[in-house]
Amino acid sequence: MRISFLISNAYAVGGTVRTTFTLARALAEQHDVEIVSVFRREDEPFFDAGPHVPVRALLDARPGSPRYAADDPDHARPARHYPPADGRYGQYSVLTDRLLATHLRHLGADAVIGTRPGLNVALARHTRRGVLRVGQEHLTFASHPRQLRVALSAAYPRLHAVVTMTEADARAYHEHLRLPGVAVTAIPNGVPAPGVPPSDNTARCVVAAGRLAPLKHFDHLVKAFDRVADAHPDWQLRIYGTGPRHDALRAQIDRLGLYNHVLLMGAVHPMEAEWPRGSIAAHTSVLESFGLSIAEAMRGGLPVVATDCPLGPREIIHDGEDGILVPPRKPAAVARGLLRLIGDEDLRQEMGTAALANAARFDPARAAERYDDLFARLHAHRPTLPLTGTVLGGLYAHRTREDAAAA
Repeated sequence: MRISFLISNAYAVGGTVRTTFTLARALAEQHDVEIVSVFRREDEPFFDAGPHVPVRALLDARPGSPRYAADDPDHARPARHYPPADGRYGQYSVLTDRLLATHLRHLGADAVIGTRPGLNVALARHTRRGVLRVGQEHLTFASHPRQLRVALSAAYPRLHAVVTMTEADARAYHEHLRLPGVAVTAIPNGVPAPGVPPSDNTARCVVAAGRLAPLKHFDHLVKAFDRVADAHPDWQLRIYGTGPRHDALRAQIDRLGLYNHVLLMGAVHPMEAEWPRGSIAAHTSVLESFGLSIAEAMRGGLPVVATDCPLGPREIIHDGEDGILVPPRKPAAVARGLLRLIGDEDLRQEMGTAALANAARFDPARAAERYDDLFARLHAHRPTLPLTGTVLGGLYAHRTREDAAAA
């Protein structure tokens, strides 16, 4: 199949961008895949989709670029068709409305996958007939404002599939939107193996990572670690990431006298190699559509102490087997979970081994297989669509998985 991803800014750094590139790379093992970015503000993407996945943009917004088009007068006019309740609405314009519509009406792919609500609305409205229209939801239905839900209820029935990150969110779409004939299914994000040996769970270090933003509540983790440091002064907490709460966290760490125990590490890429440097991972968010950092930590062999927030953690962690779930907004509960694992090395290693084994289900190849299964189900209702193949000499040549493996 020829598969085209549609993303807001493929040249940025973020969870949706990263997981899109990961999935595109995995699907490219069997299909012709491209990533189309609405905006381009950098010369090269931060992430690597591999040599077989081209990345192109609809609007070049790089100052000094010969293709710079952000000075078009229509780009100063607010978008008329992109839903105003989408959180990225302010970046869109009459110009991007026109570019999106033209792109989707002339798309030369067999399937298009949108990666945020506003783009899913656009592909539902404008994608030409004969193309499978798949809308990914990297947020949660509950997090969408009412006005956006209204826009989705009008547009999403024109999709062929809606893909959520969790089963719980898939149920929410089933319950709250009338989507007759639309396949609503959960396919978790793919998470690559770290490429380094997993943790042996002996380092006296707790690792956490994510955007330093209010919803992540790293302040609760710092408060919890204040208790940990009292009982185990030889242990350290490393927090990776950047964001608006950095200075407040720095002040909190200094105020609690934890400057030798809690380190703000900044953003590190690739993060996958940092997890195995610790023995335990911690996650204190109050809302997660999936919980990418949890799955990453487990792929590195770390048990995770995580808040049981909606929606992702409880679908990733098997409580008491490969991690510990604690109530959200309860730093004392986080501290108890950490202290339990710190104080019992055998339990820590047992849970770390289980985490490594259980997280194999998030391998990108498995995510790609689930998309193949979804395309096959959709194809059963649209038999003119090819299932696998590659473009050769302008012709569409079918290719089976066995052929690809032998090539």
